[in-house]
Amino acid sequence: MDMSTSRIMLIVLAALVPGVAAMVSVWGFGVLWNLAWMSGFALIAEAVFLLAAGTRSLRDISFHLKDLSALLTGWLIAICLPPYVAPGILALAALAALGLGKHVYGGLGQNVFNPAMVGYAVVMVSFPEALAHWPAPAGVDGFSGATLLSEFRYREGLTVAEFVAAHPKAGADQRVVAFCFLAGGLVLLYLRLAAWRVPAAVMGGVALAALFGYDQGSSTSLGSTFFHWTTGGTVAAAFFIATDPVSHPRTPRNQILYGLMIGVLIYLIRAYGSFPDGIAFAVLFANAFVPLMNRYEAPLVARRAS
Repeated sequence: MDMSTSRIMLIVLAALVPGVAAMVSVWGFGVLWNLAWMSGFALIAEAVFLLAAGTRSLRDISFHLKDLSALLTGWLIAICLPPYVAPGILALAALAALGLGKHVYGGLGQNVFNPAMVGYAVVMVSFPEALAHWPAPAGVDGFSGATLLSEFRYREGLTVAEFVAAHPKAGADQRVVAFCFLAGGLVLLYLRLAAWRVPAAVMGGVALAALFGYDQGSSTSLGSTFFHWTTGGTVAAAFFIATDPVSHPRTPRNQILYGLMIGVLIYLIRAYGSFPDGIAFAVLFANAFVPLMNRYEAPLVARRAS
């Protein structure tokens, strides 16, 4: 069944709601603060770049805003950020996402890179200190100042079992958030609004890489497959970010290769890179290979059809 762009975007936004609700229950209303500001900034940035591109009619600008693609970009950035990010940082994320990630290529459907990840990567690199601090989950006293992934990476000699025992609520909350995003993602797969091979390959890539870094849980272990699946934004990235149909490959074989690349890179950046969660860089790196994948595959498809 054919759907309009606005209807597809609305369904994706609705599928994000369970994960967003879980984030609010864990980290509080600062998550909604991000969503509200990013929604406004994304729509404003979209209108600004449409004007810069020569769109003068308010009716045409309204038409583009109503497709909800800019709003979805804002939401995807918002869920990647810690609560209560400064509005100036959020505004920069929106400008980078819609300007550098979308309109510089000609607008919706023309972009090579995932716009949300462009915006997120720009502010993450520009303001690492401001984006490193997450509040402790509800019911836990104090301010953690780091994600669970950061704390795991610098756990000072604790075995995996000891670390899990020391952070029972944080781990449980992360699993709830992951499973809520999974529920929304499965809806997209059921409605065939996302290519199932991409999230399956992302999760498989993380699992494959984690097999080589897990040594039954010693103090030097890099974490189990399940830990990396349910911690950080792995599930949200697999089902809502990597599945962007514009920036992922067209053919099934390349979709699997693309997803595996993202999954392995997420793990490698977490384990050995400078950032605790490498989702943005993994997705953008894989995006860079998509035009080559599509160009290589096109002659093969044509030969099979002839």
